[in-house]
Amino acid sequence: MGKYQELAADIVRNVGGRENVAGLVHCITRLRFTLKDESLANDDVLKGMSGVVTVMKSGGQYQVVIGNHVAEVYEDVLPLLDLREDGDVNQADGSGAGKKRLLDRAIDVVSGIFQPILGIMAACGMLKGFNTLFEALGFYTETSGIYMVINAAGDALFNFLPLFLGYTAAKKFHLKPMLGLAVGAAMCYPSIQLGSLEAGGTALYTLFEGTMFASPVYLTFLGIPVIAANYTGTVIPVILAVWFASKCEKLFNRIVPDLVKFFFVPMLTLLVTLPVTLLLLGPAATFGSILISEFTLAIRDFSPLVAGAVVGFTWQLLVIFGLHWGFIPVYINNVMTLGYDNVMMPFFACTFATSAVVLAIFFKTRDKKLKEMAIPNFISGIFGVTEPAIYGILLPLKKPFVISCIAGGIGGAFYGHFNFRKFILGGMGIFELPNMMNPDGTMGNIIVAFAGIAISMAVGFVLTMMFYRDEKEKVQKLAEDTESLSEKVEEEITVYSPLKGTVIPLDQVEDEAFSSGVLGKGAAVIPEEGVLWAPADGTISAMFPTGHAIGMVTESGAEVLMHVGMDTVKLNGEGFKPLIKAGDQVRKGQPLLEFDMKLIQETGYSLVTPVLVTNYMQYGEIRTLKTGAADRGEALLSVWPKEETKG
Repeated sequence: MGKYQELAADIVRNVGGRENVAGLVHCITRLRFTLKDESLANDDVLKGMSGVVTVMKSGGQYQVVIGNHVAEVYEDVLPLLDLREDGDVNQADGSGAGKKRLLDRAIDVVSGIFQPILGIMAACGMLKGFNTLFEALGFYTETSGIYMVINAAGDALFNFLPLFLGYTAAKKFHLKPMLGLAVGAAMCYPSIQLGSLEAGGTALYTLFEGTMFASPVYLTFLGIPVIAANYTGTVIPVILAVWFASKCEKLFNRIVPDLVKFFFVPMLTLLVTLPVTLLLLGPAATFGSILISEFTLAIRDFSPLVAGAVVGFTWQLLVIFGLHWGFIPVYINNVMTLGYDNVMMPFFACTFATSAVVLAIFFKTRDKKLKEMAIPNFISGIFGVTEPAIYGILLPLKKPFVISCIAGGIGGAFYGHFNFRKFILGGMGIFELPNMMNPDGTMGNIIVAFAGIAISMAVGFVLTMMFYRDEKEKVQKLAEDTESLSEKVEEEITVYSPLKGTVIPLDQVEDEAFSSGVLGKGAAVIPEEGVLWAPADGTISAMFPTGHAIGMVTESGAEVLMHVGMDTVKLNGEGFKPLIKAGDQVRKGQPLLEFDMKLIQETGYSLVTPVLVTNYMQYGEIRTLKTGAADRGEALLSVWPKEETKG
């Protein structure tokens, strides 16, 4: 059993349930859901959960920020969702998949392709960086066996990057992963790389001579010139190639007879993809990479100091909304194309600015809980993972977040002015430092790195000590709210039947999400009338846009969900007439919803209606008081406090 099963169940329930999840991946600190309908997610409940830092919506994803243990929570969430290995839903409808904006789709694609390799990229980068550092310090030489072995481990990913991206891109574009690997391997094939061709002979001629796109041609394919390039270590060409291969595979799957699909479809896919990639997609991507590098360098050359300040000041804002993924290919492209990146690297200052602000809060605050959070988040930030600090401390307190952005901007300006660079991909936080060693062994760039860290941390720490004050009113209000909530659950709560019909145990509901109790505890009613009534006095907390489900919070604090029918969300509101809206105060027995029983049945959906207490973990027991025939308004559920569960 997983360590975070209860948290996982609560998260799934409050993102709208299993049926609302179209996909799920995770990064260093966040569960990144693709939801069919984000309006079905209960933002406030999720943000208030113990174990959830906050919720963000960006890049077409519903992001639940967990912290450093996100991978463990992810493992406990997965069994509650019907997902394939690639993190996409096992459903034919794919609801909502094509409704994202272009920017959202682009960020979703980039994050989906790069997230799986970030950990190994960081590890390989650290190996290469430390190897460079130890060689510069004279521990061993470049010709020694230890240097070569460690360098081989560090270079493994970077020399064959198209293989790794071929695999992850294939999963993202729904191509067979082994085909993606084959495409990536072909793009690393030695005899088609520019370096090998240059060593093997003289170019036949040069295309675009005299321009930045000058390209020697060493061979032709059916008379068409093949523009030579070095594809090992590149990013964009293999992604385009795998995307094209996914389209080819779908086409050939439709036209190739089933008898020979097993080998003919991959054969034809490779036969078409590789020539098109080498003749068209690869050169186009290479030229695009050149343009990206020239454009980013031109922006930086306009004013290195201003460019660095802008990157340093805005980076955390980009992280909050998940937009930083859009810049990852630029960073990788610069390192692979130019041998270094000096455009995006000013963001390095933000890591230490954030950590210093958190450290200052530790010394300044009198709030015990805040002190307990500060040190782990400070350590996490020093190691390069700042999101727990941003979401857990800085954003809620507001002013410290602004201070961290200012400190990051000042540090970024320093880095921009002194042409701060990173030469090797990978590493995070302090573990990036070895990758900033000059390749020639000189120490100039690493000195700039340490100076920028000192400036960013000093500014962040001093400004926080000067301007941060505990917000006592908020702390007091939180304590009062907690005490008020405790009082609400000290007595038995009764939930009354919202329908006239037949009550059945929850475990008899065909949908496992309801019958397993994952979404809440309670019972289900097979209605005889097409009217849903309020089961208690309270406030409507959620009126689902499709009208098929209503959430409310009773005056006693119980959160009740009433879900009319199974899979009726697919009716898109047809047959449902809400009589109230979210935020309305209602009284027990007040009509909430009218629904067309005949239409629901004729379209093939079940009428069974679960009535659930969704915050059941705050209570000791949820007991069903009625089975069989029941009238609306009859006592249905008894909710007992933990302190005095009745026998």
